[in-house]
Amino acid sequence: EAIKRKDRVDDLLNLHGVIQALLKSRQKRGAVDFETTETQIVCDENGRIEKIIPRTRNVAHRVIEEAMLAANVCSADFIAQSKHPGLFRVHEGPTPEKKEILRNYLKATGLGMTISDDPKPGEFQAIAVATKDRPDAQQIHSMLLRSMQQAIYTPINSGHFGLAFDAYTHFTSPIRRYPDLLVHRVIKAVLEKARYQLPTLPVPGEAHAKLARRLEKGLASKVKDPTEKPRKASAEGMAWEAAGLHCSANERRADEASRDVEAWLKCKYMREHLGEEYGGVVTSATSFGLFVTLDAMYVEGLVHITELGGEYFRFDEMRQELRGERTGTRYAIGTRVRIQVSRVDLDGRKIDFRLVNENDGLTARPPADKSGAREPKARAPFPDRFEADTGGRAASFLTEPRKRGAASKGGRASKSAAAKPSDRSGTASKKAARKKR
Repeated sequence: EAIKRKDRVDDLLNLHGVIQALLKSRQKRGAVDFETTETQIVCDENGRIEKIIPRTRNVAHRVIEEAMLAANVCSADFIAQSKHPGLFRVHEGPTPEKKEILRNYLKATGLGMTISDDPKPGEFQAIAVATKDRPDAQQIHSMLLRSMQQAIYTPINSGHFGLAFDAYTHFTSPIRRYPDLLVHRVIKAVLEKARYQLPTLPVPGEAHAKLARRLEKGLASKVKDPTEKPRKASAEGMAWEAAGLHCSANERRADEASRDVEAWLKCKYMREHLGEEYGGVVTSATSFGLFVTLDAMYVEGLVHITELGGEYFRFDEMRQELRGERTGTRYAIGTRVRIQVSRVDLDGRKIDFRLVNENDGLTARPPADKSGAREPKARAPFPDRFEADTGGRAASFLTEPRKRGAASKGGRASKSAAAKPSDRSGTASKKAARKKR
């Protein structure tokens, strides 16, 4: 290909040099840069799922990402300087509640590092770099990601925390988004010395109303003076706020639909592997159990707290782990386990695992194999996600502890939820009762 397009080789080499400069600038800004694993479902000619594999990334991906970031920043700066209303992609720092949770967690790990009252992206990146070789690096990085908020579309520019940009928007990406088109139209109007008029938006739905309430609550918390009245927005300003809300809500709806389809396909695939055993890593610890991702398949399932063995397990919110009262066995993010696929609910998009040991028992396994021998590096597919705007590539980050309807016994398991001791040699009726969610 390079021989066919010799006239483009010099351009690519120059572009690569520019990208290296942009990467150095990113590092200097202290932008948060976490590596995540994206998966690809491979099907045969008949549509049957053959395997689930990680997407490989190379220098070309990085070149495209950094070039898109640069285009998005230039577009945001252009709109901001023109004073014409438009949509910015805003990602704010952690809320006070999430900051406190993260501080308590970092203190509990004995790391000796924390975040300030007004944290900067570089503080998060410094912690990530300092802990990348620790055995609990996966757990620490997950907690850093959880503390962050979701990015939104809004006409009020307050910068992008994760990327450490003063102004950022969505101008281009491999998959064209409606906000991209709005930004294109605004830029065109400015160049033509005109004013872009927004089209009439559909009637807001439930997702829009829910997001609006959350955003209003966030804006109210930012008012420094309680007696200060917020400025009344113009009709045009309100229209752009509605457009941002509309685009943000539809983005979340599209993400949910995509994840639902992916979960259904993975459930369909795992039905063919019922009863089989695999190694995996804990990707989330909750008061009702553990979410485990399999090494070989990149599939996630739940080990319910009642399947952790014949003792009480309590959830430590500060350390984000389940701990056995009698043996002290601990399960936290990054803990390696061996499981058996016990149940697949295709309609509910749920996969259930049970813990096993070398003797095919059901007792809990000690949390860590710190020798590192033959154990693959923990991967990071995160269940609840937000787009981190890494240049058009949606990086999936964990933002909240997992919830699992029936599995959490009504959806609200207490922090001190415990697994009741069970007679593993009991009758078949006891086994059936134990499997009921």
